[in-house]
Amino acid sequence: MREGSALLQGLAVCGHCGRKLRTHYTGRTASPGYHCAGENIANGRGVYCMNIGATHVDEVAARATLTALEPIGVKAAIAAAERLEADYDGALSQWRLAVERTNYEAQRAERRYRAVDAENRLVARGLEEEWEKCLRELDIAKAELQRREVLRPRTLSSSERERLLALGSDLHKVWQAPTTLARDKKELLRTVLEEVIITVDKHQRRAQIALRWRGGALTEITLDSPRRQAAVRTDEDTIALVRRLAEHYPDATIAGILNRQERKTAYGHRFTANLVGNLRRHWDIACFERPSDPPDGDLLSVAQTAAVLGTAESTIHRWLNEGIIAGEQLTPGAPWRIRLTDDLRARVAEDAPDGYLTVYQTMRLLGVSRQTVWQRVKRGEIHAIHVKCGRKKGLRLKVIRSQPTLFNPTA
Repeated sequence: MREGSALLQGLAVCGHCGRKLRTHYTGRTASPGYHCAGENIANGRGVYCMNIGATHVDEVAARATLTALEPIGVKAAIAAAERLEADYDGALSQWRLAVERTNYEAQRAERRYRAVDAENRLVARGLEEEWEKCLRELDIAKAELQRREVLRPRTLSSSERERLLALGSDLHKVWQAPTTLARDKKELLRTVLEEVIITVDKHQRRAQIALRWRGGALTEITLDSPRRQAAVRTDEDTIALVRRLAEHYPDATIAGILNRQERKTAYGHRFTANLVGNLRRHWDIACFERPSDPPDGDLLSVAQTAAVLGTAESTIHRWLNEGIIAGEQLTPGAPWRIRLTDDLRARVAEDAPDGYLTVYQTMRLLGVSRQTVWQRVKRGEIHAIHVKCGRKKGLRLKVIRSQPTLFNPTA
C-alpha cells in the first residue's frame, strides 16, 4: 500500500466506463487527484474520461464511513477499557507466579544446603553459593513485583470510562489526530468499503459518489464541485500586441519580439513559440500564414532600409522591436530583412500631414500618459509617421480610432 495522501487509492472506480481510477499529485503542494485512464476525443485531442480532485471526495467518503462506524466505535471503546484492565491484571499475575517460583527455588536450595554433611566442606560451600544466588533472585523478583504493583493503574473510574466512551463516539477526533497516519485511514476504509464509484458531470459541475459497503449496501452522495478561482491572465496589452503581430510573424518571431520588450507570461516566464501558440489558440487569434504569392517590395537589410528612408538604423531597430513595422528572420538572432513596401515608405515623410500631432499634444488630447500613448501605437489605435526633415523631425501621431471617455460615451 502506498503512502500517498489519496485515501481512495485502489477503491475509486470511474462511473462512466468502470475502470479503476488512477492517482496523481499536482502542484507545489502535491495535491492528490483521481483520473480515468480511458481517453475520449475532444477537439481532435485525447482527454481523460474523468478527472477530479481527491480532497473533497476523500472528505465525503471519510465522513460517511465514520458516521456508519459510530455505534461500533462505542462498543470498541468499552472493549478497549475492559481489555486494558485485563491486560494489567494478567501481567501482574505472571509476576506473582514468578515470585512464587523463585521462592520455591530458594527454599529448595536451603533444604539441600542443610541436608549436606558439614564435614564435606567443598560440597557445602557450593550449595551455600547456590542458596545465596536464589535469595538474590527472590529479592529482585519481589522488588519488581512491588514496583509494578505501584505503577499499576487503578481501575477506571466512572468519569474516566465516560471520557473513553465519548472518545469512542467521536471518531472524527481520532481520524484527525496527528498520530493517525494516511496508511491507517486507508486500512480502515478498505475494511468497510468494497469500492467507491465516482461519476463527474462537468456541465452541472457536480459529482455523484456511490459508496459500496462490504455486505452489499449502497450509499449515494452528491458533491458539488468547488468553483475555480479566477484564472491568471496575460496582460491585455500583450494580448493586443500578439493579435497585431500574428498577421505578420510566425510564433517564434513573435516570442522574440515579446522577450525583447521584456514582456512576461501570466506566470512570469519568458515567451517561447509554444507559449505564443497556446496564447493565440486560447484567444482565437489566427495563425500567421505566408502568402502564396510573394509580396511586393524588395527585401533589404536594416542599414539599407535606413538609407532608403533617410532615417537612423537605431530607429529601424526600435520599430522592429516594438512591432511597428514587419521584418523577417530566417532564425532567431539572424539579420533582419525588411520588405520595402509603399506602406513602409508612407511611414516616413518630409513634413507632418494635417491632423498629425506631437507626442505631447497627443497626450493632452487623449488625457493619458506617454506610456499609454505608446501602447495604443503598438495596438494600431494611433497611426505614427516619422518626419525626417526640418527642426520638428521625429514621430508624429494621429488617432485613427476615437477613444470614448466617461464624459463622452459613444452612441
